[in-house]
Amino acid sequence: MFEEYADVLTADEACEALRIGYNALYELLNSGKLKGFRNGRVWRIPKQAIQEYILTSIGAKSK
Repeated sequence: MFEEYADVLTADEACEALRIGYNALYELLNSGKLKGFRNGRVWRIPKQAIQEYILTSIGAKSK
C-alpha cells in the first residue's frame, strides 16, 4: 500500500494519497486522528501513520 510514496509525505502528497482536501487533512492532523509533525510551518506525515489511520478507520466502521 502506498509503495510509490516516500516514507515521509508532505501535506500535498498526503492529500493525494488519502484523496481528501487540505481542510480535511489539517483537521485530522490537529485533532490527533492522523499522526504527523511540523517542521517549522510545514506538516510532515509518516507513510506508516497514514496506513494506521486507514486501518483504524476501517476497524471503527466495521464495528
